[in-house]
Amino acid sequence: MTASIKLVVMALGLAFVGEAMAAALTVISFGGAGKSAQDKAYYGPFQRATGIKVIGAEYNGEMAKIKAMVDTKSVSWDVVEVEPAALARGCDEGLFEKLDYGKIGKPADFLAGAVQSCGIGMNVWSIVLAYNADKLKAAPAGWKDFWDVKTFPGKRGLRKGAQDNLEFALMADGVAPKEVYKVLATPTGVDRAFRKLDQLRPNIQWWEAGSQPPQFLVSGDVVMSSAYNGRISEARKEGKNLKMVWNGSVYNYDYWAIPKGSPRKDDALKFIRFATQPVNQKVYADTIDYGITHRKAIQMLDAKMSRDLPTSPRNLAVALSEDTAFWVDRSEELEQRFNAWVAKSK
Repeated sequence: MTASIKLVVMALGLAFVGEAMAAALTVISFGGAGKSAQDKAYYGPFQRATGIKVIGAEYNGEMAKIKAMVDTKSVSWDVVEVEPAALARGCDEGLFEKLDYGKIGKPADFLAGAVQSCGIGMNVWSIVLAYNADKLKAAPAGWKDFWDVKTFPGKRGLRKGAQDNLEFALMADGVAPKEVYKVLATPTGVDRAFRKLDQLRPNIQWWEAGSQPPQFLVSGDVVMSSAYNGRISEARKEGKNLKMVWNGSVYNYDYWAIPKGSPRKDDALKFIRFATQPVNQKVYADTIDYGITHRKAIQMLDAKMSRDLPTSPRNLAVALSEDTAFWVDRSEELEQRFNAWVAKSK
């Protein structure tokens, strides 16, 4: 083969690679077991059904990365898994595309709260009270027991942040779940929550990644921890004797969203439509114990299995729905106070 022909072949090969990369859809999630379930339920099947390659990557929810892409018009992420408060703020700031539900599905087919202008509910998760049944002689019943270090001695794991911890503190102090945000909306309610956290301060071990609570529990670093229900379920499948207390759990959604200016917006909408179809959502729920958002998909689930999901009626009955609007309005103020409180405790 002459040198000129080799150059032409190489150029054509690079062009094909460039086209393939351009056609690939980049989907960003929070990683871990959730990403594995997404790969099984959505990424692989979508690629086989459409021929559109899916590149799955992960992040820790850093909105600054999305903002930088949008501001510089160099968007390389096409679909992103986003938490509710980040979705609300990002939508207001123009960081996400408005979704065309005519290309996704009927809003009435989804759970209340799952349909937002810039996002569609991907799953329903809960933060529960988790414990290692091999380490405790008696089972805790709720957050009041979580704070009871005399009856249940040992360290407690909590996520390092104000959100959810203030709610847990108020429930531990006797506030009913349905009254939590009414109390927390007042200065005296916030003071009450921080006073309750003061009581537990010497016994807290902070976690920042969802993989840490099951690790802390298994190792014995903590005797109880707040934790994402899906992470605890995965540890149980691996043979760990971890249990969950649904009483006082806090639940909300993660959403699929499209960063503003994605050059693959049409394919991104195709992916979201595919990932919200009942049959595909069922595969996701069969793989990991997070709730799903399409009403028909929920009806397809095995009754025994669905009892361990956040969307189980008996679990929802004793849970607190996280108030996204409250945290969008108050997050900066309360997180600053929380960070100052943590720094003071060192």
